[in-house]
Amino acid sequence: MRKLASIQKITAKIPIEGADLIELVRINNWHIVVAKAENYLIDEEVIFFEIDSFLPIRPEFEFLRKNCYKKMSNDMEGFRLRTIKLRGQYSQGLVLHKNLFPECENVRLGEDVTDILEVVKFEPPLPASLEGVALGKLPSFIRKTNEERVQNLAYDQLKKQPYYVTEKVDGSSATFYVNDSKFGVCSHNLDLMETQNNTFWKIARELHLEEILRSQNKNIALQGELYGEGIQGNKYKKQGQTICFFSLFDIDSYQYSSFDELKTFCSTSNLPMVPIIDENFTLPQTVEEMITYANGKSKLNEQSKREGIVLRLLDSSESFKVISNEFLLKFED
Repeated sequence: MRKLASIQKITAKIPIEGADLIELVRINNWHIVVAKAENYLIDEEVIFFEIDSFLPIRPEFEFLRKNCYKKMSNDMEGFRLRTIKLRGQYSQGLVLHKNLFPECENVRLGEDVTDILEVVKFEPPLPASLEGVALGKLPSFIRKTNEERVQNLAYDQLKKQPYYVTEKVDGSSATFYVNDSKFGVCSHNLDLMETQNNTFWKIARELHLEEILRSQNKNIALQGELYGEGIQGNKYKKQGQTICFFSLFDIDSYQYSSFDELKTFCSTSNLPMVPIIDENFTLPQTVEEMITYANGKSKLNEQSKREGIVLRLLDSSESFKVISNEFLLKFED
């Protein structure tokens, strides 16, 4: 699970040219704008809240109300953290002194305090065609699609070769599976009942995914990203809804298929893959260069910025994502 809130150490303080009241602090590979008056110190243990965090209503967060107050589809109120830009500097996340939260006093460096502080991930409202009727949660025999962001990883340890790079499509995650003779369709979090108006099931039937997966004669799951009308604002200006696939998962071995196996499967089944950017990619020297590389136009529609990229080893054993800061500033609200 993603650590939306955790105990982290400030590793650097960086002045902002022309700014008397604010400065940057560094947490892992994230940069966050803070008030100089708060007097954060290098090596100080603080609570770091990642972007996409939805903070509960409590006095410590009230200073966020003017710019961050939101309601989610379940009417939960709180404060949503997003990427902002101040004095030309990207700020991603929130840093607060640990002593503001007595319940975290004995929590050690690196540990997760998401649940302790009742932080959840911000989820924008889903249209009715995507909500569906749940049979249950995403089955445990399937891996949930949720790559870690590059800023949270030890970058030097990622420099294995080679990676392939695909576009990260801003849509709604979908999984289609056959397991012990049962065919199922899932959203990001739920196993869905087949209903007439559900977009996930509509796509499954249009592409004959049950027949294709059953033809493999094994327990298997295919994962992709739905996009189009009614999905995340339809940034790609697609008429109707469609999907592109990014992984093939062997349920019995609990492993992802390799890049070549995925390409062959999609090609022979006449199924669309996510746009491929590079099939033999060498990581640049720094995280900052990697983040800049993530910017660009979408291959689904060159009039739209791409959300970012996903990098996977050719055997698909490891993966991570890099989100475009240009995209975050343009589309987050």
